[in-house]
Amino acid sequence: MTINEATAKVFTALNVRTDVPARDYTSFRIGGPMAYFAEPSSAEEVSALIDAAKLSRLPVHVIGNGSNLLISDKGVRALFIRIGGNMSSFRFEGNFLTAEAGALLSVVSKGSVANGLMGLEWASGIPGTVGGGVAMNAGAYKGELSQVLREVTFIRDGEVITREVREGDLGYRYSAFAYPEAVVLSAKMELSPDDGGAKARMDDYTARRREKQPLEYPSAGSAFKRPEGYFAGALIEQAGLKGKRIGGAMVSPKHAGFIVNCGGASFGDVAALICFVRADVYEKFGVLLEPEVKIIG
Repeated sequence: MTINEATAKVFTALNVRTDVPARDYTSFRIGGPMAYFAEPSSAEEVSALIDAAKLSRLPVHVIGNGSNLLISDKGVRALFIRIGGNMSSFRFEGNFLTAEAGALLSVVSKGSVANGLMGLEWASGIPGTVGGGVAMNAGAYKGELSQVLREVTFIRDGEVITREVREGDLGYRYSAFAYPEAVVLSAKMELSPDDGGAKARMDDYTARRREKQPLEYPSAGSAFKRPEGYFAGALIEQAGLKGKRIGGAMVSPKHAGFIVNCGGASFGDVAALICFVRADVYEKFGVLLEPEVKIIG
């Protein structure tokens, strides 16, 4: 199926690229060609791209830094809208931080500490974007965006909306602002004056990540959500699956909650290993793990 003339005209005007390898834009370093790929610079461009895709009934995927994605090696016939560097500005006003969706969480976290604020120290090592973080209520080390997020600007049904965060909007790895319900454009967070320990906490979290997480291999971070009353990594380790491999995909011997690309892993390798781990843990403990990685294709 080809796109129609009206869609093609918009795609040309907005510099949409074709057959872009997903492996170049995902932290797993896995994935075939994304049929159409755009990096918009404004809310208007995002809306125009979505509307143009609809004209040709072309599926749309909104992505950020690709740090939580597993995309098929066969490629995906869809428009991928990457909200990244072209929409990554942020500013501080008193205790408030307002950041565009493409800003990296690690950058705004370090910027907040440099500006004498605390509340985002836990995010200093997260490789995702603000938009991706809002869309999944990112968190680590007992911190999460829901603790500081106050206002979100997003696109819904072609309309740009800014509203305060309400009770029920965010939960554990849940967000009312996730695509396709919404496309996050920016977020406003309320931080607190540094109590004098923000830099030390941020450095501690960074050191703990380096010590405990397999940062030497491509991965998509934690492979599974935390099941209520348990820790996914602990269950996987207790099941004896550390080091389990299928092709180039491996359960990290360093942290069982991570599935890593230890060399030439395919989409199928990772998908098969996710399925194997889920089945084995369920058989041994009666707990069904839910993937945290978003699988496309």
